[in-house]
Amino acid sequence: MKSSGLKPSGLAVAIVGALTSLLAAQAVSASTFVYCSEGSPRTFNPQMGSDGPTFNASSRTIYNRLVDFEKGGTKVLPSLAESWTTSKDKLQITFKLRKGVPFHTTSFFKPTRSFNADDVVFTFGRMMKKDHPFHTVNGGVYEYFTSMEMDKLVKEVKKVDDHTVTFVLTRPETPFIANMAMDFASILSAEYGDQLQKAKTLEKIDLEPVGTGPFKFVRYEKDSQIRFEAHEGYFEGKPKIERLIFAITTDPSVRTQKLKRGECQFVAEPSVLDIPSIKKEMKLSVIEQEGLNVGYLALNVEKKPLGDRRVREAIAKALNRKTYLDAIYQGQATVAVNPIPPAMWSYNKSIKDIDFDIAGAKKLLADAGFPNGFETTLWYMPVSRPYNPNAKKMAEMMQADLATIGIKAKLVSYEWGTYLDKARKGEHDMLLIGWTGDNGDPDNFLGTLLGCAAIKGGSNYARWCNKEFDKLVTDARQAPDQATRTQLYMKAQEVFKKELPWVTLAHAKAFRAMEKRVKGYSMSPFGTDYFGSVVVEKK
Repeated sequence: MKSSGLKPSGLAVAIVGALTSLLAAQAVSASTFVYCSEGSPRTFNPQMGSDGPTFNASSRTIYNRLVDFEKGGTKVLPSLAESWTTSKDKLQITFKLRKGVPFHTTSFFKPTRSFNADDVVFTFGRMMKKDHPFHTVNGGVYEYFTSMEMDKLVKEVKKVDDHTVTFVLTRPETPFIANMAMDFASILSAEYGDQLQKAKTLEKIDLEPVGTGPFKFVRYEKDSQIRFEAHEGYFEGKPKIERLIFAITTDPSVRTQKLKRGECQFVAEPSVLDIPSIKKEMKLSVIEQEGLNVGYLALNVEKKPLGDRRVREAIAKALNRKTYLDAIYQGQATVAVNPIPPAMWSYNKSIKDIDFDIAGAKKLLADAGFPNGFETTLWYMPVSRPYNPNAKKMAEMMQADLATIGIKAKLVSYEWGTYLDKARKGEHDMLLIGWTGDNGDPDNFLGTLLGCAAIKGGSNYARWCNKEFDKLVTDARQAPDQATRTQLYMKAQEVFKKELPWVTLAHAKAFRAMEKRVKGYSMSPFGTDYFGSVVVEKK
């Protein structure tokens, strides 16, 4: 989800030029696939990530999970687990594991056994147990696991035998199986962990990754490229692509130019401004779908005066969101009313949006004791995302709008990883950010982004803890039927709109562009890219 806009040195330009020529040459080969990605991964361990570039470079490429979503859909299918059963009280879920699944053999690790229950216990133990040898390695922040209260939900992960494992829960959790298909639940190698402990190089587990997935990690050149090779023993069949290269290209217009020149065969998040020109290219194609996403402005309620609801409403009234959509999304998005997208079940259609109203905004500020406004900061992302393709431009437009009611907003940005780390700690005042769903469940938005536990987890950027909202979402998570869950989630959206911890901005279409000879790609509703099934036809 990237990288700063620092001016490169002459040496850096030369290096990039040489790399560009190299990639162009490599792209000629049908066995080499060059993916122009939009940003650098924060880590190669999806347990510790929450953004698209991290997941694409790790969970979608290197790892598998016990269960997974069907390609291009939301249906949960077996993966490393062949099947699963749930106890009558819904407190024990037992997975029967697939046999004979090999881990990657790399220059830094050679496995002596196949995947088994020890790897599942090791993987979840790292996130669950503070005394686990890897728990605090590389920061030990497990954003999804904590924000979703999995640390409170999962009581124990028991090995029954080599190919059977049972999750013991503290309470019923309706979306549990779908959650296990999410990126954070990717399975690591316990044997690799043992090797790193003996060598006293535990940090390498997140830097030189080992999984069971379609591609093996080769090397990473920071903010430049990532190289992978096909996993010849992949249990779903060896990929047709022999070499997979992520060419990290933060500027969407540059990604488009690389695609047109044949320097990459596939680009993530092409600029909406470039879509018409790409469609005119005979050798290129564009695919699109309604995004399961929301872009928003998080208002940090722990920072004065944003803790005052009247101030938050004044900000919401002062922002002319329709103009942002016209200028930035080029008609490829709709104004967001609620924190979940309209296509998601339980979306509350009866909620009235906040009107653009400068006079009303000024009155609210005066009532809150700020008739002349105040000074604050407005953080914007350094990268393009489907829910916000040009955060800098949006921030500049917001800055101008806020100035009309006396709010002087200083614009702030950082390199993508730093941006997320600082935001997770709550260092911002107002923050442009967004979310693409992970599992098709409303809890993935409402609980993961706005629940009280998500403050500690780091994904609740508004730092907003409302007991009424939290109870509604918690009850919905445990309710056994969708009708009951829907009613609870609809009420939660009403509380959200009343309290306004965010200014909801947009639900945007998602785009991918590629050479027409790229076959077998399915666009995920979750905004990630999987290339294990891709074939590149020869020219």
